[in-house]
Amino acid sequence: MSLPVPILEARGLTRSFGNVRALDSVDFDVNAGEVVALIGDNGAGKSTLVKALSGSLALDSGTILYDGNEVNLPDPTAASALGIETVYQDLALAPHLNPVQNMFLGREISAPGLGGKFGFMDKKTMKERSKTAFNDLGATVRSLTEPVGSMSGGQRQAIAIARAIAWAKGVVFLDEPTAALGVVQTKNVLETIRRVRDKGVGVVFISHSMPHVIEVADRIQVLRLGRRVATYRASETSMEELVGAMTGAIGGEAR
Repeated sequence: MSLPVPILEARGLTRSFGNVRALDSVDFDVNAGEVVALIGDNGAGKSTLVKALSGSLALDSGTILYDGNEVNLPDPTAASALGIETVYQDLALAPHLNPVQNMFLGREISAPGLGGKFGFMDKKTMKERSKTAFNDLGATVRSLTEPVGSMSGGQRQAIAIARAIAWAKGVVFLDEPTAALGVVQTKNVLETIRRVRDKGVGVVFISHSMPHVIEVADRIQVLRLGRRVATYRASETSMEELVGAMTGAIGGEAR
């Protein structure tokens, strides 16, 4: 039985910043309908890898494949066109825009008929779709008309996650998605990750929370000093083993 072709795969990615090699011939893969947790200590290369696979960072060398085909990701727009969406730790929201405007930023829906030809937007449809996205996440957004810059960190996090999940068709990267959330919202995010996986989307979950990683991931890939040093089935590992791989106490190649 042949193995499935990963929806997104990285082979031998290298990126240096001056004398610091952030990515050192790193490999990575995620299948459609799978949650892969990406873990590692600070400086392991997680954020650099995510930026490279999201089109936000140029590489020195290496190959990226999407659905088995080699691709070039010169910018985030190219990644989005393939169906790759990302929620960074800084959220990348426009603080002066409201939640609906942020949801559809760069993807605005034109009004039907003559209004659309004159540049008017279908605000009703965008508002309804935004409500649906927030409800699917279980997020309580204080207002759909206030600027997101006036909202709490947890609400901004929920808006950014809902936006990425709504547009992701192939892969969604979630960089510390539960960091600013309370217990109830964290539970909702983890449940949403499972639902997105069940729709056939590959989910890459970056987190320092080992309990959350083991709870929601199918596989766990460990980075250390810019290299992938181990791969585990979440159901067959432990927090002790994961920490050992992250710190170098447990050696060995990826399995």
